[in-house]
Parts: sequence; structure tokens; C-alpha cells
Amino acid sequence: MITAPARGRRPSRLDVFLSLSVTAAGLVESYGRRGGSPGEIGSPHLFAAGTLAAGALLLVRNRFPITALLVLIAVGEAVVQLSPGTAYYAAWHLYSMLILAHTIAAAYDLRSRHGIAGLGCVIGAYIFLQTLEITDVPEMLITAIFLGVAYGSGILLRRQTAQTTRLAALTARLEAEREERARRAVAEERARIARDLHDVISHNVSVMTLHAGGVRMMLGEEATRERELLQVVEQAGREAVGELALMLGMLREVEDSEGSRPGLDRLGDLVAQMEESGVDVTLTIAGSRRAVPSDVDLAAYRVVQESLTNVLKHAGASRVELTVTYAPGQVTVELTDDGAGPATAGHAGGFGQIGMRERVTLHGGTLTTGAAPGGGYRVLACFPSATAAG
Repeated sequence: MITAPARGRRPSRLDVFLSLSVTAAGLVESYGRRGGSPGEIGSPHLFAAGTLAAGALLLVRNRFPITALLVLIAVGEAVVQLSPGTAYYAAWHLYSMLILAHTIAAAYDLRSRHGIAGLGCVIGAYIFLQTLEITDVPEMLITAIFLGVAYGSGILLRRQTAQTTRLAALTARLEAEREERARRAVAEERARIARDLHDVISHNVSVMTLHAGGVRMMLGEEATRERELLQVVEQAGREAVGELALMLGMLREVEDSEGSRPGLDRLGDLVAQMEESGVDVTLTIAGSRRAVPSDVDLAAYRVVQESLTNVLKHAGASRVELTVTYAPGQVTVELTDDGAGPATAGHAGGFGQIGMRERVTLHGGTLTTGAAPGGGYRVLACFPSATAAG
């Protein structure tokens, strides 16, 4: 099967192979039949020129597939008109048109303008191929089947390529989320251990320091040496508590610093990742950007991240509308896709949506999910933002 088109500047090895193959077959046809049936082919030199033109057009099939097919039809018509007595279309016409029909179907979705234009060109190519054999019904059916198979295989290849891209992006995203969860679990456990160590050891050391101070105060002035030793113990205890707090603080999660935590200002990265996965995301910012509490900023970002992940996992959507609205005392994120809707597994429930709801509720917000009025699925999260970030 011909691979999916890659919009590069230089022809691929496959393009060169197809071009040389069609050119060779066309030249053999042009000059090989000259002696056997001169009345069928007209001028072999014109047919050979058309063959060379077809080969050149196949070299640019990935960059300009529709244009290449239109030019090929024009070249074929010119060859036929300049070759009186031609009784059949050349094989290079058919071979080249089949390849270009496949390329167009693999490159453009029928829901796009280019896809509709490409289908029109394929139909035009079929009409051209029948101009010389309008009375040969079996030949017309065979040609229609060939073009239909070529175009249909292009559609299947485009869908397979899009699905492969989507799955690769989803795999990468899930792996990143798994690593993030593992890192977060380790960080939370380290923080818990740090708190426990700080509470237990600091308490006991503080008690020992207080007792040492109490004993020092009870000793008489004549016990100078003993009082000095106890004062050293007190000082060492206070320093130990301070150093312990400093050391255990280093065990806390690095992302607790404000600069390293993701927030709404990094939604552009999520949008770019989704578009690489084949999903068109439109990001709209409504209202004036304003500072929101850091925990709310992070929670809103995570809701968007989880919702976009659900789109990749379950919705089968090709377009997502993402709107962030800043209002006095409130920030709202809304996602609407054109996918299958709430009947899918991912939208119906699961840990992802439960986690989103718990995250939103934790910050005093509300989460609304369900079918969108115009079809697809909608996620709406509202967070209070009365407290200034910082």
C-alpha cells in the first residue's frame, strides 16, 4: 500500500519509484505497440511526452496532489486531441490517476474544502477516462472500480495514520501522567515523613532542652561547672531543632515553589500537544487576566488537562472549544468537544472525572459535566478566586 503523504519539500523514494515505474510502462506502451496497431495510438511521440509529464507530476504528488491531478487530466486531453485516431486511453493515464486519487484521499478529509475539491477532481478524471470508451460499459465499470478502490484505500490509510498518531500521543500523555503520579506519590510520602520526623524529634529534643534548662535553674550558684554544661546542652538542643527543621524542609516537594507549578498561563502547551495528536483546539480567554490563588490556578489547569486526556481516550473528537473566563471573584474553564457524548466510558464516570470533581469541590467550586446543547460533551468548572494569588 502507498504510504500516507508526507508534506516534504523533496520527493520521497516512493515518489521516485512510482514516477520511474509509470514512465517506463508508458514508454514501453507508446513505442511497443507502434508496429502492432498503429491506428490505436496516434502519435507515439506525443504519448511518450505525456508519459514523461505524468512521471514528473508524480514526483510532486505529496505537495500538490489536486493540482497534479488537474494538470494530468489536461495533459491527457491535449495528447488525445493532438493524436487523431486514438482509440483508447494510455495506461499511464490510468496508473497516474489511480496513484493521485489514492494520494488525495489519504491527504484530505472529505469534510474539508480540499477534500471536496479532490473528490471532484477524481470524478473529473473518471469522466476523462471514459471519453474514448463511452460505449464500452464493462470497461467503464472496471475503471470505476479501480478508482473507487484507490480512493477508498486512501481514506482507510488516512484514518489509520490519524489513529496511530492519536494513540502515540495518548500513550505519551498517559506515560507522562503515570510518571507525574509516581513522582507526586514519592513527594507526598517524603513530605509526610518530614512532618512526622519534625513533630516527633523536635518535640522530644525540645522537652530535653527544657528539662536541662529547668535543672540548670534549680542548681545553686556554687555549681558553676554543672550550670555551664547544662547551658551547653540547652544551646545544642535549640540548634538541633533549628537544623532539623532546615534539613527536613529539603525533603519537601520541589514543585511547592510557585515558579515551577503549572497553571492557566501554560494552557498553550496543552493545546499544542492536542493539536499534535490530531485534535483541533480553540483556546479563548474571556475577561481580563488576573491573579488567582496558586492552588486554584493549579486545580483549574489539572481539570483542563484531565478533560483533554478524556477527549483523546474516549470521545473520538476532532475539535475542542476551550474557554477560560475571568470574572470578579471567579475563574471558569469550559471545554466542549464534538465527540461521541456522555455515553462513552470516559465521560460516564471513572477515577478521572471523580478526581476532577474532588479537586474542584476542595477549592469551593462546582463541576458540571454532560451533553453539550449542540452535540458532543461539555465540562464546566467554576472556581472562586477572591483571594489574591501569592
